[in-house]
Parts: sequence; C-alpha cells; structure tokens
Amino acid sequence: MFCYQCEETINGTGCTVGGACGKKEEVAVLQDRLIYALKGFAFCNSRGRLKGCADPGFGPFVMDALFSTLTNVNFDAAYFEKLINETLKRRDVVRNAVHNGAPPGPTAPNVAVITYEDLMKKTAEEIGVLATADADVRSLRETLIYGLKGLAAYGTHALILNSEDDTVYQFIEKGLISTIDDSPLEKPNVDQMVALLLECGGFGVKIMSMLDAANTKAYGNPSPTSVKTGVGKNPGILISGHDLKDLEMLLEQTRGTGVDVYTHGEMLPAHAYPAFQEYAHLAGNYGNAWHLQKTEFESFNGPILMTTNCLVPPKETYAGRLYTTNVVGYRDDKIQVKHIAVKSGGGKDFTEIIEAAKTCLPPQELENGTVMTGFAHAATLSVADKVIEAVKSGHIKKFVVMAGCDGRHKERSYYTAFAQALPKDTVILTAGCAKYRYNKLDLGDIGGIPRVLDAGQCNDCYSLVVIALELAKAFGVESVNDLPIVYNIAWYEQKATLVFLALLHLGIQNIVIGPVLPACLSPAVLDVLVKTFRVSKNTEVEPDIKRLITL
Repeated sequence: MFCYQCEETINGTGCTVGGACGKKEEVAVLQDRLIYALKGFAFCNSRGRLKGCADPGFGPFVMDALFSTLTNVNFDAAYFEKLINETLKRRDVVRNAVHNGAPPGPTAPNVAVITYEDLMKKTAEEIGVLATADADVRSLRETLIYGLKGLAAYGTHALILNSEDDTVYQFIEKGLISTIDDSPLEKPNVDQMVALLLECGGFGVKIMSMLDAANTKAYGNPSPTSVKTGVGKNPGILISGHDLKDLEMLLEQTRGTGVDVYTHGEMLPAHAYPAFQEYAHLAGNYGNAWHLQKTEFESFNGPILMTTNCLVPPKETYAGRLYTTNVVGYRDDKIQVKHIAVKSGGGKDFTEIIEAAKTCLPPQELENGTVMTGFAHAATLSVADKVIEAVKSGHIKKFVVMAGCDGRHKERSYYTAFAQALPKDTVILTAGCAKYRYNKLDLGDIGGIPRVLDAGQCNDCYSLVVIALELAKAFGVESVNDLPIVYNIAWYEQKATLVFLALLHLGIQNIVIGPVLPACLSPAVLDVLVKTFRVSKNTEVEPDIKRLITL
C-alpha cells in the first residue's frame, strides 16, 4: 500500500504497511482499486451523456463511493469488494449502451474494460498513487482526487437533505477522467491541472453553499448558543460525525423514552439550530474532537452512533455499543461493528440503539461547564454594525481564521498556545473540530463580542467566507485580502483539502496551514502555491504571532 491523503501519514511521506488511521493494507489496496474502477465508470458515463444513455444514478453513487474512501470512514474490506463489483457493473451497462452491445474499440483505456477478476489482481503499485511516475503530475492528480473526495462528502450531506446539482456530478466525472493515465484524451499540462484544482475549489464553494442552504431550510438559522458539557442522570446515546438528518431521526425516536442524546465532535454545532433546541432530551455535548474517542467512548457507558467520518478503530471494551450508519463501517478479525441501514423509504430505525441505551448506566462525567457555538454567517452578520464599529474604533485589530481539523499529533498543542498568545484585540473565527484546541479557554470578549466565534462544522467554513465577503463590502475594499483578516488553518483530511482549494479559488492570499504541509504536494507544486498564493506553513507561536498579527 501507499497512502498519503491525511496529515498523519507516516514520516510525512506515506503509509506503506498500515495506515496511521488504523486502515489495514488490504483495505487500502481495495480503496485504490475502487478509485480506479470509478475512473472507468466516469470515462464511460461521460460518453453515455453524449449519447443519452448515462447512468441516472451516477452522481449519488459515485459520491457515496468516494466518501467511503476518506480517512477514518470505512475499514470493512467486504464493503469495498461489493462496491467495486457494483461500480464495474454500472460501468459496463453504460459502456454497452454506448457501443450498442459491441466491444469497445482498441483505443479504449484499461479502466473502461478491465474485469472484476483482473482488477482484483492489481497491486497498489500498478493502479494506486505511485502508478503515476511523474512526481508533479502525481501530486496534482492526487490533490484533485482528495478535493473530489471532499466534494463528495459535502455533496452527500446535501443530498440527504434533497439538495443536489448535476453540474457537481459532471465536474466529479470530469475530474476523475483527468487523472486516467492511459486515457486516449490529451493529457493536461501543469497549468491545466492547476486550473482544475481551482475549479474544484469553485465547486467546493458551491457545494458548501448548497449544504448551508439545505441545513438552514431544514433546521433554521443557527444562533449563538451555550451548550452544556456535563451529564444528567438518564442513560444516553452519543451521536458523532456530521449528519444532521441522523440526529433529527434519532431525537424523534428517543422522544419520551427516558433516554438522553448527547453530541460529540463535529455534532456540537447542532445545538445552535432552532429545530434541535425543541428537544429537551438533547442534553449537551460530551467530550472533544474525534481523536480522543477511545477514552471518551469508553466512559460514555451508552451506545454510540457514528454517522460520518472520524471513526477510530474501536476498542473491544466498547465495540459492542458502537453503531455505524451511511458509508461508515468497521470490521476486522475480532470486531464487526453493527450497522444501521437506510430503509426503503429513506428513514432509519434506531430501535436497537434505544433499547440498548435503556440497559446502560448514565454517562460518566468528563467535565461540567459550557461551550459556545452558533456564530454562523446569519448570526454574525446580524451584529455586523457592532463588529464594524469595533474595528473602526480600534477595539478589534485583527480577525484570525483558525478553522479546520484537529488531530492526534503533539504539534497540535500549537493551536492552543497560539490562541492564548493572541493579543486581546483579536477575534478568532473558527469552524470544524480544530476549535476543540481553544473553544473551552476563557478568552473573554470585546465589547460583548466573544473572542471565539464558532461558525459550526468544517463545511461551515462557508459561513466564514460569507462573513469575510460581507465585511469587505461594508468596509468598501476590493478584496477580502484587504481586510484585517489572517488565516492560520489546521488540516487533517480530504474535506480540509477541498476547503483549502475553495479558499484558493476565492483568491485568498497568505494562508498559513499546519501542523505540517500535505505530503501530496511535490516541491514544484508547492512552489506554484507559494508564488501564486503566498501559502506557507506555520512555525512557532511567537514568530507566527509577529508575522500574522503584529506586523
């Protein structure tokens, strides 16, 4: 295997024996085969579009498939074997329709004709990341693949709430085709490939806007909310991940059962939506970011539902209380986590989880306080005049976007120290689980404006973009780069890659990322980003404070 799609990849170069995420080599190679199969499906489907015989379910199917290959989503080899088989069957239906049942011509790429049996014999070296020999072409292709994975993840969230756009599906198709080594199409040059990355970022802005609209239509505009971090006396169910529809269904089915529901990780922002505030048994937020779940899940005592990515291979001590849904799954030689499937009508039955919860002790308390969330664009812009006045009066000197992902490495303590070292006339704008490094610090406020404004989940980075664009209008500047806003962003996985590309698409300059640079960026590609967008890596707190804030 060779995998370098996440921040924690071994030695900053690539995982070759087993994934730092816990992914086994068998699963890693199966994911490579699935991506290869999806490229062939995209190639055939693009021709099917021209002849009116494309797969009508191409978009949702490919988004689910790509989503399943994100870091910390699915660890089940059998799941990927089944998905590869289904991908090739769909590909063949379209291909045969394009050619009226005749065999494809001799120029057809291998991805369009390879059989299941032959594909399952392919090694990672033959079809995976390293199959592209040129380091710069490989870097650009893999960065695009990771952007497409992020696009698929957010697109899946939106689709669950009945929001979709065929242009997104067509771009995913186009992006996959552009990475085919043996495509008869003319291979793009580096400039064309960089343009594709920026186009992917543009679709990232689009899909996050769609998801934002779908969430607010379904659940209302988030408002600033103080969320309890303690526990009650009732048994509870812990829900983690990002899928708000799952939370809605779980809250409905637990109403009146005597079972409380707690959010975990990226579910924290759900407390800010008016629709969820109607449920008295939505008891609070339990724990912190995803990487602490082995300790926190064990102490919770009750069942845990994982709705999207951020699953860590579970300990046997609580694996029997763990449930997955959607594209999430886990199975190894000792453990097979129970899975809640979607019913034919689109709903889910959480009866098994609820009945299990009733037999469990209440959660063991980890902390007892509150944490703020709910500063999405509607809430923040509703007090824009107050914010603008604070800037004009000099009470607020800088906004620092500290969005993104949290992770396990000790270098992540940098973000806590950076937040603590910021001058008291700065405000942090955040979204994603990176906020757990500083959202429980007592950083105070500036004239009633909290110094940490949490816009929500990682997809809610869109809110930060909207806020910046509206502030640019209010201050009469041509670009958000002329505002007193700086960017010190933590990344971990492929949704963060999409957010990064979205910021580049918007022309944001001087982005600082960390704790390390993505291993997929070759020196030449990184040089392009540095020269074009002045991207840099964070270093140490004191010099970074100086270059970002005080200079």
